[in-house]
Amino acid sequence: MHSGLNGAVVLITGASGDIGRGCARAFAAEGARLVLHANVRLDQAAVLERDLDTECLAVQADLRNEAQVQEMFAAALKKFGRLNGVVANAGVWPPHDTPIHEMDLIQWENTVAVNLTGVFLTARAYFRYLHRQRPDNASLVIVGSSAAVFGEAGHADYAASKAGAVYGLTRTLKNEIVKLCPDGRVNAVNPGWTITEMTKGALDDQALVNRVMQTRPLKQLSTPEDTANAV
Repeated sequence: MHSGLNGAVVLITGASGDIGRGCARAFAAEGARLVLHANVRLDQAAVLERDLDTECLAVQADLRNEAQVQEMFAAALKKFGRLNGVVANAGVWPPHDTPIHEMDLIQWENTVAVNLTGVFLTARAYFRYLHRQRPDNASLVIVGSSAAVFGEAGHADYAASKAGAVYGLTRTLKNEIVKLCPDGRVNAVNPGWTITEMTKGALDDQALVNRVMQTRPLKQLSTPEDTANAV
């Protein structure tokens, strides 16, 4: 694939997870240099950094924390001097079905903090960089979920947080980025059920898998590589 990414610098949040690792491998294959973010699993991002055949920087940050997000971008710019793109991939999905009448405020606030506020802080830091540098082009890709489109029973916190990122942020920021760089782009990718460590327990339920297949024209579960190729 000739994507024009050779030599580009791309920050991937949640690079220690399955979809994040898939994205990192796909970008590395195109010659991009990478900033690999992790929160608690920096060791896995560091392993990925060693394994990829490209220049990388592994960074740790809690994306709910404003100061840590700023420090992450500062480290990336100190290392590479620029950021051509950001993949806002980091997210959480509480594995237990919890209908809204049983959901406590702590779960709701934590999911929204990671999946929505974390994307806001990441996007804001990137746009502040674009405002200072005014490059000709830049790209932000937000990894959402089909739950943002259709909802997901037992996961109102997840569906709402992803919908906020996919619809509210993506559609607003696509209009804002072009004021900072003429060829700037903001897009969202909404994977459905994907075989990852995060969903492994749920997908052990064959009845659930059967229900999922009824909603898909392509009768198979997604892989991290599917999402990476779209990103």
